[in-house]
Amino acid sequence: MTPTCVQVYTGDGKGKTTAAFGLVVRASGHGMRSYVAQFMKGQSYGELQALEHNPHITIEQFGDQQCIRRDQVTEEHRVQARNGLRKARDAMLAGSFDIIVLDEINVAVWFGLLAVQDLLDLLEDRPDSVELVFTGRRAPEQLLERAHLVTEMKPVKHYYDKGLLARPGIEY
Repeated sequence: MTPTCVQVYTGDGKGKTTAAFGLVVRASGHGMRSYVAQFMKGQSYGELQALEHNPHITIEQFGDQQCIRRDQVTEEHRVQARNGLRKARDAMLAGSFDIIVLDEINVAVWFGLLAVQDLLDLLEDRPDSVELVFTGRRAPEQLLERAHLVTEMKPVKHYYDKGLLARPGIEY
């Protein structure tokens, strides 16, 4: 059996979700099955349309249509995040997926929607056959310590700084 790992994509730079989706697309080419739980996301993204018919990739969103700030968190947002974590845990333990991606879960923890301990409990329950991928800015230090791979996306230059807004097909 191929060894599995825990991966974290974090940092303030662009590309964390893109890296995770690149991984699941690559894995699907090898017949591997992936489950992606997108936390704090309920919008339509290009990757959803591109992958909706891929039989190896399951994507579910657990968030609102609009982005929120930390000072806008409601109990409904916490319920969405707990539901997403439950579904991701169920998928991880079902034995039908090789890779579980928890997209933006680090931000969900930073916003107080979930606790760091929730992530650590998930790590404790991880079957040896499942690769876990956590994305989002501000990954908790305890998660970084437990991960096998940590990639920090660092912004060097970004066109947002010149006023260029998010573009379809590039940022979403």
